Amino acid sequence: MKIVRIDEGFQRWDELLALILSSFAYMNDRIDPPSSALKLTLPSLADKARLEIVYAATEGEVLRGCVFLRPENDCLYIGKLAISPDAQGRGIGRQLLAVAEEVARSRALASLRLETRVELVENHRVFVRWGFEKTAENTHPGFTRTTSIEMRKPVSV
Repeated sequence: MKIVRIDEGFQRWDELLALILSSFAYMNDRIDPPSSALKLTLPSLADKARLEIVYAATEGEVLRGCVFLRPENDCLYIGKLAISPDAQGRGIGRQLLAVAEEVARSRALASLRLETRVELVENHRVFVRWGFEKTAENTHPGFTRTTSIEMRKPVSV
């Protein structure tokens, strides 16, 4: 498995979008509101990648995972962490998380931050195993109930 940074030379947007959509598909009937991944298009994905720091996990020529990173004031936000369904459970997520920690350290950011939907309790457990802890509950616009939780992991700088 090789972890590579996606840069301006990247051209495989259709494969990256397919990876994200297949990775997030299991939640389609479980979460409300629907995942923002469903709103991604090839142009919007390319724009998102230009604005954020993106890494992909590749096995040979096959995209197996990705993570989008966005520096914030005091942390590095982790978004669209996606692992292809046929490659889950092989440590790819941990490898991408290790890259996120290195990016945070290089920018002197003290923690990683992510959001996960309240319904996806199995994801909460994985993130806790990876060192994250719940720090907030959030509500999407138009909802009166908690729809997501925020989790953070300290990073030694």
